[in-house]
This record gives sequence, C-alpha cells and structure tokens, in this order.
Amino acid sequence: MGEPFLCVVIPAFNEEKLIGDAIAQVSAHLSTKSYSWEIIVADDGSSDRTAEIVIDAAEGGTRVRLVQIPHRGKGAAVQAGMLATNATWRFMCDADLSMPADQIDRFFVNQDPTYDIGVGSREAPGSRRIDEPWRRHIIGRVYNYAARLFAVGGLDDTQCGYKMYRGELAESIFGSQTFPGFGFDVEVLFLAQKQGAIMEEIAIDWYYRQESKVSLISGALGFVDIFRVRLNNLRGVYRDGASKSS
Repeated sequence: MGEPFLCVVIPAFNEEKLIGDAIAQVSAHLSTKSYSWEIIVADDGSSDRTAEIVIDAAEGGTRVRLVQIPHRGKGAAVQAGMLATNATWRFMCDADLSMPADQIDRFFVNQDPTYDIGVGSREAPGSRRIDEPWRRHIIGRVYNYAARLFAVGGLDDTQCGYKMYRGELAESIFGSQTFPGFGFDVEVLFLAQKQGAIMEEIAIDWYYRQESKVSLISGALGFVDIFRVRLNNLRGVYRDGASKSS
C-alpha cells in the first residue's frame, strides 16, 4: 500500500467489549476519504480477547494492523503504535470513541494542516462536553492548570485522548518519550514545545464514557509526572531528543 497519509493509533488494554466497534466505526468513516489510511491497534498486553478481535478484523487484506507489547501502560502502547507506522499524519484515538470518529475531519481544515500537532480540546471555543460528572471535570481542570504552569504552556486541554501528529515530529518526540503511563501526554507535548512545534487546539464533542480507565491512582500519578518532566529536563534526559528537528 505504500506510505499511508493517515494512521489512526488506538491504544488498548483489555478492550474486548469496545475494540471491534471502534475499528468498525473508524474504518467506516475513513473509507469515505480519498486519502490512504491505516489503523494500528497497540495492544498493551491484554489478557482478554482484544488481540484476537483485532486479528479477525485485519483478515482479508484490510487496513488494520495489530502491534503487541508487554503490559506497561497507555503511554507505552501509544509510543509503540506511533513508531510502527510511516504515515504522514498519526492520530491518537481512544478505544471508547469518546470523540465520534467522523470528527477526525475537524483536524483537517485542508489536507495539509499548517500545525505540527492538532490537539483535540474539550475547552476550545465550539467544543462540547457531554454527560461528564462535575467532580471529574474539576479534577481535570486542576490537572491542566498544573500542566500549563509547570510543563506545557498555552494549552487549555493536555489530556484529551485525541491528538494528531505530523509524522516527522512523531518519530522524534515518541522516540524520546520515557513515561509508559498516563503522564505520557504531558511529556510528549513538553518535548514538542521544546523543539518549537506548532500546536493548535481543535474543538471537539467529547462524550463521557463509564468505561474510562482513568482511576484516582493514575490521576494522582499524573500530577507527579508533571514535575518529573521538569526534573528530567533539568537532568538532561531529553537532551538528545531536543536536538532532533521536525
């Protein structure tokens, strides 16, 4: 098929209830497009039927691929998927499709966006949050304030699970990523800003899903990761990655 224009990377850990429908919906939408595309499901060491379902979906020469890693965390799965493709654009997509698949189009005002990262945003003008519990919303806003203050300035929503990366930049920042868990978002965006990447927030409709795997523990560790990013930078951990250019 050659180098695809767009690769949708779906990280998955024990998502047998959701992954088949996610693949079907994303495939159905992308099948209406003129550009070339593929879907990579990055399986984070699932113990259920996730991998089997993906393999079944990939049969018959479809544009679906499975990448498997030992269980390490969402960040490690996204990293594996992003580095397993040569696509011009690489789109991170949660398996629960909290953002409907057809809103991928919002990231393409034209087929050659002027930004390096399109950041799906639940805070940008025109965005909508549907059915989100107020407690989760408040915790998310506090986290984002801390992320902006200490790591990634200028973004109103760092943690949304829908982002699109220019291929060359993805190679660099995901190649330098060190966090395997939920804190990877802040680390990757920090690395991108360090390289002078152009980021644009894209307003989306976001539906709260009860199946979300974000727990109080992972949320608390996410706050710690904000400060770990700064510490890593001071220690020179990112020096090699910072020298790469998109």
